[in-house]
Amino acid sequence: MAETIKRVLIANRGEIAVRIIRCLRDMGLESVAIYSEADADSYHRKLADYAMPLSGRSSSETYLDIAKILQAAKASGVQAIHPGYGFLSESALFAKAVTEAGFIFVGPSAEAMELMGNKIAAKILMRQNDVPTVPGSEGALQSVNDLMQLIDQVGFPLILKAAAGGGGRGMRIIESKAEAADAFAACQREALSYFGNGDVFAERYIANPRHIEIQILCDGERGVHLFERDCSVQRRHQKLIEEAPSHYLNDEQRRHLGDIALRAALAVGYQGAGTVEFICEAPGKAYFMEMNTRIQVEHPVTEMITGVDLISEQLRIAQGLGLSLQQEEIKIHGWAIEARINAESPEQGFSPGPGLITRLQLPAGPGVRVDTHIYEGYRVPSEYDSMIAKLIVHGKDRQQAIERLIRALHEFEVEGVPTTAVFHRALADHPDFRAANFTTHFLAEKGEEVLASLQPKSADELLRVSSLLWQNTPQASETYSELRDTRKNWTLQGRLESQNHFS
Repeated sequence: MAETIKRVLIANRGEIAVRIIRCLRDMGLESVAIYSEADADSYHRKLADYAMPLSGRSSSETYLDIAKILQAAKASGVQAIHPGYGFLSESALFAKAVTEAGFIFVGPSAEAMELMGNKIAAKILMRQNDVPTVPGSEGALQSVNDLMQLIDQVGFPLILKAAAGGGGRGMRIIESKAEAADAFAACQREALSYFGNGDVFAERYIANPRHIEIQILCDGERGVHLFERDCSVQRRHQKLIEEAPSHYLNDEQRRHLGDIALRAALAVGYQGAGTVEFICEAPGKAYFMEMNTRIQVEHPVTEMITGVDLISEQLRIAQGLGLSLQQEEIKIHGWAIEARINAESPEQGFSPGPGLITRLQLPAGPGVRVDTHIYEGYRVPSEYDSMIAKLIVHGKDRQQAIERLIRALHEFEVEGVPTTAVFHRALADHPDFRAANFTTHFLAEKGEEVLASLQPKSADELLRVSSLLWQNTPQASETYSELRDTRKNWTLQGRLESQNHFS
């Protein structure tokens, strides 16, 4: 039965809140933003039709406080709550609390979320539904002895994972029996500390995989897939660049993987947008890894190649209107790549750099989309994730998409805070990335090479670049003289770092 939505509260912040607000406006629906004290000047607060303050600055005091969010929803007269990604978006407790309070939760049921949120339960269900999984333990390991027995069956290397984990937390790779006991204890401690659940399981470690995920939409009875995204370019299990489709798969393989993903989602009666993630050791050899029961950070690349507004489809399904798409209607058009731009300093170990944005020039032109919440004069807070923008490009093929990505990254100018834009540009121009010759270990193997390419090739080049940066300023001649004397020790920091489009 269809339920009418007129006003939606976004239980999130930043660029995803802006993205949802814009979609709501396109659909003729009203938006309510919530914001912490640290986000008082955030663009999502200014863009929404209505805004509700939450007392506190930290995530735990605001965007993770279910009671405060529900109170804001009741006070603002909304019919639905959209969780975005991160924060409470995959909390079955939150989904249940939302529906029990009489609101529509824009996402799957709490039951589906709970089942897919536990990696052990999810793997068992997948095996029951003929979805391939990595060989490993059937359930949670109860002791080191259980782990030793599994080692005898599966061999090395083996990876321990937290049952309720994610983002690389609660993971240990084991390459010998001598490491097993300490790794098991450490993994259990970390799992309990980060996720409140000490259950761990183990599976065969695939050394050089590709990370391929399938975007799905389901209404509980029927589903469609919107092809794959390749998310293999990662740093410490955090995705940096995503693209769609994947150079790794042919048409038959992507159709097959899409069918498997739908089988996995429909096994739990899934409703809404979701992503089924696979670890691939060969193009035709993929294993179920996990399901993300929410919209993904990288959803724009799928939108760019299919023309489907995923947020709009989420809202449609949440109202009980069912899917508006048939599988045969969904086609791939061209190639899309997304780069996550963070306020971080690559030269300083990717350390976060919150602060005031004193100048901002966003890229534009054919095939370029920027999803962001920042603006000139905005202060990037230290309390939250350091991502400040997503740069998405589209081209007729992968080569054109890469050229447009590099062009757009050249145009991406930020002063006041460091960014990863120049790092992404060097990464996109790396021969192995251009050739689609990478695995999830690409940056572990080539990261230093990419970082080294950020440095000026010679003292003369450094002086030329610094001259460009400082020309037409009162300090130009003095600074130029100082650089001549100190050029041997100069690195890409300070003024050079903030003007990274010249580096």
